[in-house]
Amino acid sequence: MNTTAEQLFHLIEKGGSPYQVVEEAEKRLKEAGFEKLEFHTAWGLTGGKSYYMIHHGTTLIAFTIPKTLYYRESFRMAAAHTDFPCLRIKPNPEMEMSGYQQLNVEVYGGAILNTWLDRPLGIAGKVALASDEVFAPRIVHFSSEYPVAVIPNIAIHMNPALNKGVELNKQKDMIPIVGVAGEEMQQKDFFYEYLAKELQVSKEEILDFDLYLYNTEMPETVGMDKELISAPRLDNLTSVQALLDGIITGGREDGINLIALFDHEEIGSRTKQGAGSMLLRDVVEKIQISLGRDACQVKEALYQSMLLSVDVAHAMHPNQNQKADVTNQPVLNRGFCIKESGNQSYATDCEVVAIVEQICKKEGIAYQKYANRSDIAGGSTLGAIAGSLMPVQTVDIGVPILAMHSARELMGADDMAALSRFVGSYFSI
Repeated sequence: MNTTAEQLFHLIEKGGSPYQVVEEAEKRLKEAGFEKLEFHTAWGLTGGKSYYMIHHGTTLIAFTIPKTLYYRESFRMAAAHTDFPCLRIKPNPEMEMSGYQQLNVEVYGGAILNTWLDRPLGIAGKVALASDEVFAPRIVHFSSEYPVAVIPNIAIHMNPALNKGVELNKQKDMIPIVGVAGEEMQQKDFFYEYLAKELQVSKEEILDFDLYLYNTEMPETVGMDKELISAPRLDNLTSVQALLDGIITGGREDGINLIALFDHEEIGSRTKQGAGSMLLRDVVEKIQISLGRDACQVKEALYQSMLLSVDVAHAMHPNQNQKADVTNQPVLNRGFCIKESGNQSYATDCEVVAIVEQICKKEGIAYQKYANRSDIAGGSTLGAIAGSLMPVQTVDIGVPILAMHSARELMGADDMAALSRFVGSYFSI
């Protein structure tokens, strides 16, 4: 297994929620010499150095400053998202039903619900604890790193029509079991007791939490030649991995490289941590101001810049090939995808596509083109949303995968390498 695949596997294994994804990204950036900044403090930026900042725990922006500063530096930017479809634990979650202990959850994003049945599920996210300062509760990140919950299917003997298709009710059918309600487990707040024990605090200290259930199954290479990767959270940790690779290895000397890892893409991006906020534009402006640029130079640099919107694409499904476009049918391991859409659900135009193609041809990187079938809407990405606030040249790209939004997805190992190589080239040429 190559280094890129190993790092992807590690990110998937550790990244049970966006909080843990950002933690792992921060570790890699620190190892590469990036320095941490806080947005509310002054930035003393130095040529030749690399920096990052974290926004509300689940969004991260990192950038590099060239050694030599000119009158005006353009930005090459790339964005991906740290979140993925899953199940979020609600407040007051404890339920005791028919002798079982269960947790009340809600579906986050567009999950394929039946794929979450019978999976080993862990818990990850953050917890807010009481502190002496009312405006500064103590925040701790938590990951069980082992299965805590499971949503059992019903036996086919009890529903002979099961294989004909069953619609799952999000409130009734997706409630996980976390234990059996024995004599020692009859307390109403058993989940708070569990958290308190894991965090080594009293349950009275726990004020609130932002916790998710995630599939704890390990990534695996599959196929007769081990050329495929089966794993949870390929959407969109493949893109997070590629952007980290690119910003760390990119060596451009005539401008600023920047990656933005946003939260909340799966629920629309229009949040304080999402691509629909002013965060990216504010960071770009603060970088320029910190380098001594005036307002006119800030805008001039912005309008010379470019943005990659990096998210997965739909590969053609061999058992459902009628769902693919009639002439654009990406296959696993034939390269990453350039995604195009006339309605701008993918923020792409032909000039920027040509730039991507020229980089790929120059570097010998495999790529394919993707378009939705005209009578199927398909998904959207953060590119068009970010582009409405940052009107720069934008292109949507990403690895093709099968079973998108399943609890476990499938991709080609070569495509991960191709995407990482492309992002590195984009940040170097």
